[in-house]
Amino acid sequence: MRIAFRADASIQIGTGHVMRCLTLAEALRNQGHQCVFICRDHPGHLRELIAQKGFEMHLLSKPRQFELNTNDGAALAHADWLGATWQHDAEHTLKVLSGANTDWLVVDHYALDVRWESRIAKHVNKVMVIDDIADRQHECDLLLDQNLGRKPEDYDTLIPEACKCLIGPRYALLRPEFRKLRAHSLERRQTPKLERILITLGGVDRDNVTGQVLQALEQTQLPPETELDIVMGASAPGLEAVRLQAETLPFKATVSVNVSDMAERMCLADLCIGAAGSTSWERCCLGLPSIMIVLAENQRGIGQALEQSGAAYLVEREDILESLGSFLNELISTGSALVNLSNQAKMICDGQGSSRLVAEFCRDTST
Repeated sequence: MRIAFRADASIQIGTGHVMRCLTLAEALRNQGHQCVFICRDHPGHLRELIAQKGFEMHLLSKPRQFELNTNDGAALAHADWLGATWQHDAEHTLKVLSGANTDWLVVDHYALDVRWESRIAKHVNKVMVIDDIADRQHECDLLLDQNLGRKPEDYDTLIPEACKCLIGPRYALLRPEFRKLRAHSLERRQTPKLERILITLGGVDRDNVTGQVLQALEQTQLPPETELDIVMGASAPGLEAVRLQAETLPFKATVSVNVSDMAERMCLADLCIGAAGSTSWERCCLGLPSIMIVLAENQRGIGQALEQSGAAYLVEREDILESLGSFLNELISTGSALVNLSNQAKMICDGQGSSRLVAEFCRDTST
């Protein structure tokens, strides 16, 4: 099969949409399928990474000032993420798709909806949508929403009756190394110690929330031998400031950029302070206790669902200095807290989601 992906990364959007598409593309390629990416040339795009992974890559022209077409329905909440009108984006995408038979088009973009999908669907065999927020209508054959707490009925009025829904972390798109390290990671958490903390606030962290977290950690009861593993993206605006800040901390702190061994780092960590985004399912797979910070409104549902399940603590961004220290002090003083978080987290995601989704692709194509 030939599968095309339409997803974007940028300083505004973040990297999560493209990253999970890459995970799915690699799983499909391992089964002998051809994958191609179509992305717009936003600041912070991941063209080089996609090319390094060995995928065909088409970069649409740089975004420019545009007026939303208000005569064609209400503008979507994230319409400005596209960098073009949906009509222009559809035209640009169709130019890339022309001349080749596309078995599946995978769309992972909050700025695209039923209008764009209907126009493209005439030129491909099937359409799959990856969504998180259930806030717009879609024209698709398959829909994935991997969020905890989401229900199929949330999409009852948003998708065609014949569309198949895959809902929940059972279908979370995790790279195979998370599944492979799951058993080892869970075993070492049976007798936990709070010695190593992984800090990862997304691939962009445009407001330098990482710096706020480090400031809060200085005010806790963490012993000086605590190790901080700080991971950031190369395009993070606050990267150099964090590097300087890390040198002054009373702990051993290292700052790493664009890492390719996140599963190993999560396995080694005793606690993660991270964004309440799609990496939540990676942490759950490895039973990694977490303190989550909501960096965008679309992450709130994930954070609240994980907090309610007892799998993580949730901190509002404006409360970092006050709440983060309180949670950490509780984890230091309460021996069972890390175990409880880990036990709840490991039941949410088993790391088999990519395999399940690839099986659905093949099953739907053969019918």
